[in-house]
Amino acid sequence: MPNSLRRNLLAFALAVFLGGLCATGAAATLDGPPRIQRPQVQKPRPTLGQRAARLALRAVGVPYVSGGSSPSSGFDCSGLVSWAYGRLGVRLPHSSYALYDRGRQVARSRLKTGDLVFFYRLGHVGMYLGRGRMVHAPSSGRPVEVVPLGGRYLIGARRIT
Repeated sequence: MPNSLRRNLLAFALAVFLGGLCATGAAATLDGPPRIQRPQVQKPRPTLGQRAARLALRAVGVPYVSGGSSPSSGFDCSGLVSWAYGRLGVRLPHSSYALYDRGRQVARSRLKTGDLVFFYRLGHVGMYLGRGRMVHAPSSGRPVEVVPLGGRYLIGARRIT
């Protein structure tokens, strides 16, 4: 077989081999073995509740003020919740009793970040953060804080969707 035909066949076989590698997701390099390209995995977009919880966490340290609904003037419990969701375009009432009628009921075992948690005959509301913690505006003299959900008297939870 003439050398030119042998070179052409070798070049053709190499092109087919490299083309097959590229078609299967591997990239050939001249200086080493083929590298396998892994598919890009996109992070899931944060849920509405996760985004609201992130906003509420920014208020940690803001003073408690009865009737308060902003970081500049202070927060009460329902003011913190309505402010955080309001920043995301969700209008909620500034009342823990009225908030209990919003969203859908959630069992304690199914709580997710951003769920509203209610205590004391609906007189207090906080926002669940995950891992057994919540953020809330507790009472006069104490700022917005993160605390364990633990042994508190949870009477219900709602998910805002």
